Amino acid sequence: MATGFYYDERCMWHSQGEHALYLPVGGFVEPPANGTHVESGFIKRRFRNLVEVSGLMAHLDLHSAPPATRADLERVHPASYLDRFKMMSDAGGGDMGEDARFSPGGYEIAALAAGLAMRGIADVMSGKVSNAYVLARPPGHHCLPDRGMGFCLMANIPVALEAMRAAYGPARVAVVDWDVHHGNGTEAIYYDRDDTLTISLHQEACYPIDSGRVDDRGKGAGAGFNLNVPLLPGGGHRAYLDAMEVLVVPALRAFRPDLIVVASGLDASGVDPLARMLAHSDTFREMTRILMAEAGALCGGRLVAVHEGGYSEIAVPFCGLAIVEELSGHRTGVEDPLLATLIGNQPAPDMADFQRARLEAQARKVFGD
Repeated sequence: MATGFYYDERCMWHSQGEHALYLPVGGFVEPPANGTHVESGFIKRRFRNLVEVSGLMAHLDLHSAPPATRADLERVHPASYLDRFKMMSDAGGGDMGEDARFSPGGYEIAALAAGLAMRGIADVMSGKVSNAYVLARPPGHHCLPDRGMGFCLMANIPVALEAMRAAYGPARVAVVDWDVHHGNGTEAIYYDRDDTLTISLHQEACYPIDSGRVDDRGKGAGAGFNLNVPLLPGGGHRAYLDAMEVLVVPALRAFRPDLIVVASGLDASGVDPLARMLAHSDTFREMTRILMAEAGALCGGRLVAVHEGGYSEIAVPFCGLAIVEELSGHRTGVEDPLLATLIGNQPAPDMADFQRARLEAQARKVFGD
């Protein structure tokens, strides 16, 4: 079986209007040359194009998907939220929350993004593909049930997981979020449930600035099933691999999921405009390799990555290509032109040791001595 790759050009047509970085233009915020919001189809399309021109697409099973239905969406989002979103979308667009703007047709595009995640997960669960990468937008991991946030308009991964559970019955799912920003939406949706382990690796106090704390472990039935791993700015490659070794892998092995889903933001790269980490394409390659090994040992290899953030037009394509190469087992001849520079930019060993000591202290609290 091949790796599934899920994409629809219509998702790239989602627009938040004219912005400078992510700030609406106006007042003293001068329009830039292209007026493009930092979360644009332009960057994700470059990722898809590199997969194609590298020759890797020939080894993938490429699909689109129908949009999520109203019934699919209502398993996660209340009718009042969906009604308001649809009404504003039909009326020309608007804003569903904090930094959650959209243009006409935004509702339909967001439902399509959720539908792509649904099909990727369904195809892996049914054995049609061995694993999958879902390249969709708008992203979803900040979206709360009743409020958009952080460029996210629908909770793509939870919508897909609840559709999967409706089709296949109860399932234990681990969501590993390596977007550089805290996956607060996914956390909120599953905070009181024990069937979904939510793990977020993120730059500490980046976005949202008041969430993603170590002590936020879930509540009620979900106590102990939420794991936040805040990393110090500039931690780079070793910080992510240490976090995987010390916290993520032990948590996965203790939980024993039926499926692992990655919230695959690529904004931890060393040149991303919305974060201050120093990861590079080999960071994402190694994290993918680690999760593939755990999926192979724990859940029959069932692993799906669903794209979230990533705002560097040069870094995102190479980081994404590294992930898909690893998932598919096909290495292209593409060389990341940033890799040598970012390897040279890594923090000094004493900083890396300090970060690891923090992770080990957290692991003692989570797992005991």
